[in-house]
Amino acid sequence: MKELLELLEENDRLTPAELGVMLGLDEAEVKAKIAALEAEKVILNYRAMVNWEKAGVEQVSAVIEVRVTPQRDVGFDEIAERIYRFPEVKSVFLMSGAYDLLVEIEGTTMKEVALFVAQKLATIENVLSTATHFVLKKYKLEGVILEDHEDVKRLVVSP
Repeated sequence: MKELLELLEENDRLTPAELGVMLGLDEAEVKAKIAALEAEKVILNYRAMVNWEKAGVEQVSAVIEVRVTPQRDVGFDEIAERIYRFPEVKSVFLMSGAYDLLVEIEGTTMKEVALFVAQKLATIENVLSTATHFVLKKYKLEGVILEDHEDVKRLVVSP
C-alpha cells in the first residue's frame, strides 16, 4: 500500500494499468485498492499544481503566525477549525515554539490579505496575536521546484 501511495503522490496521473505494471498487480486490484484508500480518506484529493506566477495570474501568499489561548477540553482544535473554514486559508498547522498555529493564505492583493488578518483572523476569540509574513517568491512547493535553472557553469575563456 505504501508503494502505491508514494507513486500516486509523485504522479497522480498514472493510470491503474500503469500502476499495476509498476507494482506487479493487475489493473482491477489497483482500482480496488485506490477505491478503498479513497473511502478510508487516506487519499484525500487529486489536483494539479499550478505555477500561478508563470501563468500570469497575480496572487499574494502569506504565512501568519498565530498565538492563541487553548480552550479547555479541545485545546487548539476548535480555533484551528474556525480558521481553516475561511476560503482564503490554504493550510493550518499546529506548531511548537513561539507561536501556536501557522496559517497559509492566498489572496489577490496585499490589502485583501491584510484585511483578512485584521477583520477575520485577529478578531477570533482567544487569538492573542498574529504576525504576517508575505511570500516574496516561491522556489519549491510541495517537493516540486517551480523554476529549474540549470545554468551551464563553464569557465569564461578569454582570447
